[in-house]
Amino acid sequence: MMGRNVTDKQLAIKEKTRRWARRIKVQPSQIRVQKMTRKWASCSTTGWVCLSTDLAEEPGPFQDFVIVHELLHLRVPNHGKLFKSLLSAYLPEARDNRHAIERDENRVHNSQPLLETEVS
Repeated sequence: MMGRNVTDKQLAIKEKTRRWARRIKVQPSQIRVQKMTRKWASCSTTGWVCLSTDLAEEPGPFQDFVIVHELLHLRVPNHGKLFKSLLSAYLPEARDNRHAIERDENRVHNSQPLLETEVS
């Protein structure tokens, strides 16, 4: 459950994550929106997906990139060819907008996540 100061944007990002999970055909055991100072999101080997409250303030395409990236780790735990292929299949525009996305993606992975999620 999210804290008392839940905003409409935070609820919307949680719902967006649920929609992407259905599309990707993964079932996170829990989706949380919480304050994260060093990364945009993380996922665990038990299926928890945690998203930064700050992500709700970012542009939609960047939100999609972070959400899809973390959800794909529920299927593929590394950043090998399969992961990159799936990411490109779900977000073909991410490849075209790579430099814009890279401006913030290091925050996704600067601390030590429960699953390695560094984008390469």
